[in-house]
Amino acid sequence: MDDKLYMAGFTAIFAALAANFRELAAPVVILVIAMVCDYLTGMGRAWVRRELASRVGVIGIIKKVGYLVAVAVSCCVDFVVQYAAEKTGADWSGVYICGLTVTVWLILNECISILENLEGIGTPLPGFLTKLLHRLQKTAEKQGDAAAGQDEGEDG
Repeated sequence: MDDKLYMAGFTAIFAALAANFRELAAPVVILVIAMVCDYLTGMGRAWVRRELASRVGVIGIIKKVGYLVAVAVSCCVDFVVQYAAEKTGADWSGVYICGLTVTVWLILNECISILENLEGIGTPLPGFLTKLLHRLQKTAEKQGDAAAGQDEGEDG
């Protein structure tokens, strides 16, 4: 009975977030799918190399939860910016610059990790794919820096 209650609560929270952050719903779902694929391919890589360890697996799960927390924090930043803009008369409704940039960057990071895991297993992959993902990730990072008003030469 408790499992159904937790599932209903999770569904309600996810539905509320999806309704409020429509633009982020699909990227967050893609991120979760990429995180699961990365975890599974990482476990496969560790198994093939005979390096499978439960502690490493738990650390991986903690990192994935951290990713979701980073997305939540970036969504909070977007919400605060939108709220402040609304109070000052600016129209920023529906703009999720931080949340979308962080989510896309993490998706690309997960895809790079998946490819590295597949290479570690012995799956042949075209070299351009990893290079393309790295380039896209750098582009997302530059866009985030630009949105934050930070030049490339600055340290923050």
